Amino acid sequence: MKCPYCSFEESKVVDTRLIDDGEKIRRRRECVKCGKRFTTHEVIESVPVIVIKNDCSREPFDRNKLFSGLLRACEKRPVSIETVDSITNQIENTIQNSLVREITSKEIGELAMDSLKTVDEVSYVRFASVYRQFKDINSFMEELNKLLSSK
Repeated sequence: MKCPYCSFEESKVVDTRLIDDGEKIRRRRECVKCGKRFTTHEVIESVPVIVIKNDCSREPFDRNKLFSGLLRACEKRPVSIETVDSITNQIENTIQNSLVREITSKEIGELAMDSLKTVDEVSYVRFASVYRQFKDINSFMEELNKLLSSK
């Protein structure tokens, strides 16, 4: 770290503290050459994940968009908001921890449906009906039959 006073490139850490609920690290440093002290702050640099939509357009991953879609599917169902938030966090963590920086909306939808299937079958079918854009009653029945045969 370059000293802001003399521009010498070596310093030693005198004190380290977590701030902002552990989201940042505050370090007091001392220049090895001039002896003056200064403070630095470290934060995790996050690389945005890009979602490739069905029409091939790209947009940054939006956690709120995923959350609201899951919430709509779980409307008037015995699924708590904490469960919806937990599913959203789980999907977001899966995406962030993957090594890819681009993901298709189809992959996100599959992750959401896999999670909903174990939580509430009606919510799963609601989400699937919007996500898969069923064209007719037969395609809807095929999905229901898949769900029934997996039991």
